[in-house]
Amino acid sequence: MHARLVESGGRGLRVRRLGGTRAGEIRLTRLLRNEAVSCEAMVAEAAGRTAERCAGRRVLAIQDTTVVRSQGGGGLFLHPVLAVDEESGAILGLAHACFMDRTQGKRATRRLRPAAEKESHRWLEGARAAAATCALASHLTMVADRESDIFPLFARRPPECDLIVRASVDRALDDGGKLFATLDSTDVAGRAELDLPARPGRAARTAKVAARFMTAHIARPKNGLAEDLPRSLAVTLVDIREDDPPAGEQALHWRLITTLEVASAAEAFAVASLYRRRWAIEQLFRTLKTNGFDIEGALIEDHAPLRRLICATLIAAVTIQQLVHARDGEAGPGPLRPLTDAFEPHDQPLLEAFCAKLQGKTERQKNPHPKGSLAYAAWVCARLGGWTGYYGKPGPIVMLEGWLYFQAAKHGAVLTLGHHDV
Repeated sequence: MHARLVESGGRGLRVRRLGGTRAGEIRLTRLLRNEAVSCEAMVAEAAGRTAERCAGRRVLAIQDTTVVRSQGGGGLFLHPVLAVDEESGAILGLAHACFMDRTQGKRATRRLRPAAEKESHRWLEGARAAAATCALASHLTMVADRESDIFPLFARRPPECDLIVRASVDRALDDGGKLFATLDSTDVAGRAELDLPARPGRAARTAKVAARFMTAHIARPKNGLAEDLPRSLAVTLVDIREDDPPAGEQALHWRLITTLEVASAAEAFAVASLYRRRWAIEQLFRTLKTNGFDIEGALIEDHAPLRRLICATLIAAVTIQQLVHARDGEAGPGPLRPLTDAFEPHDQPLLEAFCAKLQGKTERQKNPHPKGSLAYAAWVCARLGGWTGYYGKPGPIVMLEGWLYFQAAKHGAVLTLGHHDV
């Protein structure tokens, strides 16, 4: 279902184009409007598959929120939780996702609403869902940016889930001090160089950074709604900052609050490395939106069908990012990720058939990865998407085009042969 819903990715999602024919358009429209098809069930199915891949692994649950339909000062927002292998950075799959309708006028009353009614409750909901999905992981750490810096998340986190959150609020400490000033006055524990990849508006460069860390007790916020929470919480504060950035460049500076123990500069830099894995969800959003499936261009106004389409597209976007990560065959200390992370087992014969036709005579034109691996499938999708093997590395758009081509071929084979063993 997911492939059929998103097969015009990158060009604006339209039901007529997705259906292929008038009859296909009608079938797809009925599917999107079918109340028996729920977003919760779609996400639960994807999370179930992710749960199997988490077994025995150290896993990061990366959360963030993105707008998928703007409307004035608010709109429809999507909040996914992405499971990532801590050591290799491989995307294991979707752990959770929910929608949020944001309207104007809530900001003025946000301090008066119970925690469960606040938009910020999604961070705790995501942590709980991730703990359930990743229950078989050997260790679980939630990673999130500044918006998740809320006291209830630290106070009510699942006990089996550690946290790494970028500080947004200059919190009061239980000794009367303030978080930012206390970190600023802490001695430098060590120095290192961090390679910063190129991003929009920033060229790739190497940053020379200093690490500071300390244990502290952050104080409970001074409002009546927090009285049921502890007066203070013990956490570790990690500060990574660039003291002398190049001219014209903004200095790198991360203040991180974590429940992990840190006893050395090396461990402080290790926490920063885990925080950097958060970039995976930013890349997922880019694939989901304008640079990939262009979900914002979906020409559906009714809320329920639109949400079903977004859920299906989100699951497909996760697959594309899995392929991008697997393209080089790098899997850290463990074996290559299996093809079944992103494909059905019966997809393998068709992938191998495509590979046989796509391979050339030179070594650079041959698939270097073993059959049955996700890297092997990524190479096939990259070639189907137009990559020649000679110029650069295939990115999300190339992978998307190749994956769509494969899904279309698979659909055609199923229609022709009348079964799924292709």
